[in-house]
Order: sequence, then C-alpha cells, then structure tokens
Amino acid sequence: MTESSDGTACDVEREPAPSDSLRTFGAVVQALREHAGLSRADFGTHVNFSRHTVESVELGRRMPDESFVERADELLGSTGALRKAARHLTRGEVGLAAWFRRWARLEKVAVSLCTYECRLVPGLLQSEGYARAVFENHLPPLTDEQLEAQVAARLERQMMLRARPEVPFSFIVEEHVFRRGFGEAEEMRKLFDHVLEHSAPRNVVLQVVPLRAKLHACLDGPLQLVETPERRRLAYAEGQENGRLIADPKEVSLLRQRYDTLRSQALNPTDSRRLLERLRGEL
Repeated sequence: MTESSDGTACDVEREPAPSDSLRTFGAVVQALREHAGLSRADFGTHVNFSRHTVESVELGRRMPDESFVERADELLGSTGALRKAARHLTRGEVGLAAWFRRWARLEKVAVSLCTYECRLVPGLLQSEGYARAVFENHLPPLTDEQLEAQVAARLERQMMLRARPEVPFSFIVEEHVFRRGFGEAEEMRKLFDHVLEHSAPRNVVLQVVPLRAKLHACLDGPLQLVETPERRRLAYAEGQENGRLIADPKEVSLLRQRYDTLRSQALNPTDSRRLLERLRGEL
C-alpha cells in the first residue's frame, strides 16, 4: 500500500508516491507537449488517455503505462527519448516521507554513515513498539494502512546494519532520548534490548551524551553524515515536515568537524552500553 488510502487497489498501483524519476519524466513530457503547442486535453486525445491521466503523469503522480509512453513518443517527434527515460522510472519508496527518500537511497549504498539525534531514538535503532508509538502520535493521524507502511519501512531500513557488516555505522544520542517514556515498562525494556542488540556488531558504534555533559558542538539539531562509494561526503538535516540534503563541501566539512568534536564529548561505547543497561535495570 502507498500512503494514499482513499483509492482502490488499482488506484494505488496507478498513483504511486512521487519519486524524483517520475517528476523528471513528467516535466519532460510537459515541456515537449507545450513545445508542440498542445493542451493537456488535446494531448490526451492523441494518445488515447484522459486529461486527468496526462496531468498525473506530468506531475509525477502516476507511473505511465507502456502504451502512454509509446504514443507520446510518436506524437512528440519519435526521438526515442521518452522510451529510454521510461526504463529508469521508479516509484516513490512506500512508507518514507517524500523529503527523506533521497537520503534513504544514499544510506543503502553508503560506505560510512554517522547519525546524531537529540529528539528520538534513531530510526535504524528503534524497536517495533517504539516506531509504532512514534507513528501513532503523528499529526494529522495516520490511517491503519499508512501506519503499518511506515512501521514496515522503518524496520526494513534496519536490515542494513546486519546486511552490510563492512560499513561502519556511528550513532551519538542524547541520554534524555532514552529516558523519555513511550509505553509500559515492558515496551521500554524491549527498546533497550533492541538498541543494545543492534549496536553490538563490530561495525556499529553507539555513544550516549550524558545528562551531566555540558553544552556541546551539535546544539543546532540532529545531523546525519554519509560517504558514498565515490568517496563523496554529504550531510542531511531534518526539521518539522522537511529535510535538507547538504552537498556543499564547506558546509559538510563544518558539520563533520562538529560531529567529530561531539564524539570526544560523548561517553565512549563501553560506558554508553553500561548506561543503557543501567537505565533498563531501573525500569
């Protein structure tokens, strides 16, 4: 299921969550149509699709049928450009916020990933109960289908921690994040067990910034850093209903300096695990 819940199964198939490739393809179709001097209604008549379908494709809301691509390419010059572009179309990732999808794709191929969190347990370390509680508190409320899709997507992302043992994952999390309750004591214990288990592999390092720590280098908010297979370094910052992929080398360098400084200000991995074990024991 996609994040839309008001359509039939066929509608869900035809109205995928927008992706960068769908938006780009749609923009090209629109530009070529306008260059040909055709309205959406006229274009739809020629390719035997409704004006609504043409609009949905151009806005990246619909995966175009093969017949749509063939007829549109013939109508707009028979260059083969639309046919070739259509081979690379992908649907938006189900259960992921639109602004996070590009970063999620970078995570899958990263050669290193660093995460600092001061709001929530990082998504890659959340237990199912914790993730479910997060989405249950979402405003506006999610439908049951949307909630299940979000939880499933989050748990699927976590598989990379074990599936990619050659990739170093670093997490720095504020202590107060683990102290914030979200359910019964048993659910809290499951969270601590989950975090301790998923941070145990040699390629995963978890550090906690203790409550007693003084002001530190990453007070501007949560931060993620990635290194791509091409050795390019990028950063990601997220806020209310938005996320920003940062590619400027100077800005990324500054953020990496802050993260590296925070590493020295947080508890070491051994002491961090001991703290989490103690917090679990206090429940």
